[in-house]
Amino acid sequence: MDDNNLIIEDDVLHEECGVFAVFQPAKKEGDSASADDDPYSAQEFNAAQKVYYGLYSLQHRGQDSAGIAVSDGSEIKVHKAMGTVADAFQPEHLANLQGRIALGHVRYATAGSCTIENAQPMVQSSKLGTIAVAHNGQLINYEQLREMLEETGSTFQSTSDTEVIVKLIAKSYKKGLERALTDTIQMIKGSFALAVMTEKSLIGARDPNGIRPLCLGKFENGGWILASESCAIDAVNGTFVRDIQPGEIVIINDDGVLSFEFGERTSKRTCVFEYVYFARPDSVIDGIPVTEARMKMGEQLAKESGVPADVVIGVPDSGLGAAIGYSKATGIPYAMGIVKNKYIGRTFIAPTQKERENMVFVKLNAVPGDVKGKRVIVIDDSIVRGTTSRRLVQILRRAGAKEVHFRISSPPVKFPCYFGINTPSRTELISAQHDTSEICKQIGADSLAFLSPDGLLEACRACSPENYGFCKGCFTGEYPISVPGEVNGKSAV
Repeated sequence: MDDNNLIIEDDVLHEECGVFAVFQPAKKEGDSASADDDPYSAQEFNAAQKVYYGLYSLQHRGQDSAGIAVSDGSEIKVHKAMGTVADAFQPEHLANLQGRIALGHVRYATAGSCTIENAQPMVQSSKLGTIAVAHNGQLINYEQLREMLEETGSTFQSTSDTEVIVKLIAKSYKKGLERALTDTIQMIKGSFALAVMTEKSLIGARDPNGIRPLCLGKFENGGWILASESCAIDAVNGTFVRDIQPGEIVIINDDGVLSFEFGERTSKRTCVFEYVYFARPDSVIDGIPVTEARMKMGEQLAKESGVPADVVIGVPDSGLGAAIGYSKATGIPYAMGIVKNKYIGRTFIAPTQKERENMVFVKLNAVPGDVKGKRVIVIDDSIVRGTTSRRLVQILRRAGAKEVHFRISSPPVKFPCYFGINTPSRTELISAQHDTSEICKQIGADSLAFLSPDGLLEACRACSPENYGFCKGCFTGEYPISVPGEVNGKSAV
C-alpha cells in the first residue's frame, strides 16, 4: 500500500515505544519438588505469555510493530511482526517461544522507518553469546556512533538507533557483561530506557536524566519484571517494587538483583508529557500517579483561566482527568460531551490531506444532550497543528453548543523533542508560529487558554514533592542535555 494513502493522526504527539521483560529464576539445586509442582519451571511459567500480556498493556506507546525474544537458558529465539500485539502474535508463535526469560517491545517509529528491519527486540549473536535489546527513547549521537562502528567493520540491517546499542554492547562483550553495558551506556547520549537479555540474565538501564520511564516489579514466586509503566506490571499480576533510578543499571540473574550506577548522579528530568498525555491513567511514574497529576492540571487550569460555562467536557482519553479536575475546582458540572470511536487505529486509508483532517469526524462525535444550547468548556491535553481542535469546535457547534471555550492542560508546544517523541518541526507547530489569540481564531473557539509552565510543574509537584524534576524542552526549548538545533525548521547540529 502506498504510504500516501495512509491516514496518520499527525495532530497528536506520539511516543516511540514501550518495553516489558520478565525473569524467572532457575530451579534451585536440591529442591525435591517435581517439575509439575515447581513454580520455577518453564512449564508453570510461560515467560513469552507474560510478556504478551504486558505488551498489550503498553500498546498505547506504539502500534507500528511488536516483538518478543525468549531465552531457555541456552539460546534466544525471537518473533517480530508489523502492527499491534494482536496483529503480530498468534497462539503458535507463543507456543514456539519457550523459556524462563523474555523481552518484549512495542514500537512507534521516530528514529528509523516503519519496517520489519527496525522492529525490536534486536538480537546479536557472537561466539561469546547472544544478546537481545529493546529500547525506549532516542539517541542524539546515533549518526556519529553508527559511522564509527561502520569504520571498524560493523554492518547494519536497520536504520534504528537500537541497532547501534546492540552492536556497541556486542563489541565490548569480551570484557564481561557489566563492563560492556557500562562502556556502551557512557558512549550513547540522549534518552533511553533499556532492557537487555542474555541467555541467562536480564538487564535494565535508564539514562542519567531519567527522561524515559522504567520500573521494576516482582512476581509472588520470586520472578522479576521490567516495564515502561507500572500498569503493565499489574496486568501480569505482579507487584510494583520501585522505579529504576536515573543513571542506574540493574542486572537480574539467578542470584537476585544487582544494582549499580554507571556515571555521576544527575538531576532527574522525567518527560513531563508522560503525565500530560503518554502514560496510561492507571500508571504511577516516578512516584506520581498519572490520573492524579492530570486532575491537578485541570484544577490549576481552572485557577488560571476560569470562564463562565454550563458544562465541562474532556477530549477522550487523556483530556478526561484534567476535565474532571477543572469541574471539581470550578463547580461547573462535568459531562461526557464527546464520544471516541475506539475501533479506529493510528492508521487508516484516506487519499487526500483534506480527508485526513476530516477523519476527526469519524473518530470523535458530540453527545447532543450534553452540549446543546450550553456554554461548553472543552479540555484537551495539547494542541499540535490545530486541525483536530478546529474539527472539534465544528463538531460541538453542529451539536448545538452555544459557546465553545477551549482549555489546554499543558503549555503551548513550541519546540521539537529529541528524546523519543515524534514532534513536528517548529514550522509545523501552531504555537511556534502563532500566539494564543491567533490560534483561537484559527480553531474557531470563543476563547482559548493554555496551562502555564509553572502551573504544569505545580500540578505535578503537588502529587509528589520529593520526585520533582522534569524535562520540559518541548515547551521552553531548554533541554536536559545539548541537542541539535533547528534553523528555519531544519535540524542543524
